[in-house]
Amino acid sequence: MSKLEGKSAVVAAGAKNLGGLISTTLASRGVNVAVHFNSASSEADADKTVAAVQAAGVKAVKVQGDLTVPANVEHLFDTAIDAFGSVDIAINTVGKVLRKPMVETTEAEYDSMFDINAKAAYFFLQQAGKRLNDNGSVVSIVTALLAAYTDGYSTYAGSKSPVEHFTRAASKEFGVRGINVNNVAPGPMDTPFFYPQETPERVEFHKSQAMGNRLTEITDIAPLVVFLTDEGHWINGQTIFANGGYTTR
Repeated sequence: MSKLEGKSAVVAAGAKNLGGLISTTLASRGVNVAVHFNSASSEADADKTVAAVQAAGVKAVKVQGDLTVPANVEHLFDTAIDAFGSVDIAINTVGKVLRKPMVETTEAEYDSMFDINAKAAYFFLQQAGKRLNDNGSVVSIVTALLAAYTDGYSTYAGSKSPVEHFTRAASKEFGVRGINVNNVAPGPMDTPFFYPQETPERVEFHKSQAMGNRLTEITDIAPLVVFLTDEGHWINGQTIFANGGYTTR
């Protein structure tokens, strides 16, 4: 029997891709899951993930909301607590990627990247600190580019970078209640979000930088995220680079 059995989780952007796999992996451990999705275009995926979670024999609820609005983050946790009674685990997989030279980046693009990757992450951590049960867990997805020396990703890596500092503060503040707070930093992932930013030649280059000459798969990351909520609960305040050696520090 999993130590997680009977617990409940919020998974931001939990409808598809990495978030969807995290939702269903938690469900396989006996965890109830609130599946968040941002826009109507993802609702069908959210429905499929909710059905898969329920098929594992646990409870599920879907919640739509733009998490750059703090009130929507609060609503996400409210909905989960209303559905399950309490929340023990909070996973944030929300993110937006942009590859563009600094001299071409607009103010609107800058604001959007920091709203999605930094502001939403901050208020997600804040609500987790307010709402999680003692001895819970929080995991945020950042990026292996935090350890890269590269062009083009000033707003992506730049807007994920603050999450490391948010996590350090949160891990100290929430740790007194037994809540561990960590980040996972995947390499470029084989998902639809990655390819529009890159040329075929650069995709091959990214592959060449990691063990096995491949991109990071969501199946590399979801088990690690769940591990941090269960057997790895003693790990706290860390950013774990899980990318086949694509970057390291």
